[in-house]
Amino acid sequence: MTSRVVVVDYGIGNLLSVSRALDHCGAAVTVSGDPEVVARAERLVVPGVGAFARCRQELVERGLLEPVVEVARSGRPWLGICVGLQLMLDHSEEFGHTPGLGLIPGAVRAIPPTDAQGRPQRVPHIGWNRLEPPPGASAWADGILAPVSPGAAVYFVHSFAVEPTDPAAVLATTPYGGRPLVAAVRTGNAHGVQFHPEKSGPVGLAILRAFVGCL
Repeated sequence: MTSRVVVVDYGIGNLLSVSRALDHCGAAVTVSGDPEVVARAERLVVPGVGAFARCRQELVERGLLEPVVEVARSGRPWLGICVGLQLMLDHSEEFGHTPGLGLIPGAVRAIPPTDAQGRPQRVPHIGWNRLEPPPGASAWADGILAPVSPGAAVYFVHSFAVEPTDPAAVLATTPYGGRPLVAAVRTGNAHGVQFHPEKSGPVGLAILRAFVGCL
């Protein structure tokens, strides 16, 4: 049976690339900004690029914020990509304090301008980097990362990173400047990835395919 996936169109995000990648993974994809379509979604993808505050504002102004949260809390498969992941947290410190969706306790904070040794580092974090399970984590094999091995590389573009309050919400990290940045999170059937699976070649497609096939 073909999985039906709704990609939320709120005027922000790489909708074409995301929808094409999901289609390649066997999903029946609908790109929609209609709150009723979003609320009825069997599986929902929330992409996002740019500033956290603007992404949230667009969701609010288009009447999409409540349906997006409703789907996540219903237990239906939900995937946030890049800023879509960041929106899952309680709030962001980007350009002040902006509330998020509150799906995962924690905050979104700027990547430090210096590495763990105090040397200047490039921000944003751009390019391919590897995925690693956090210490003591056992959830890797139970989520959308199951088809990929630790150490697999994916593509990142971000200046801010999520910091969940509960370490159990963290599925994967990626090393940058001697520190682990959170790369993927999960709460129930709601997942978020800081990287762009639609730009991450076979590894990214394997992750999207797992999302399309998840319960």
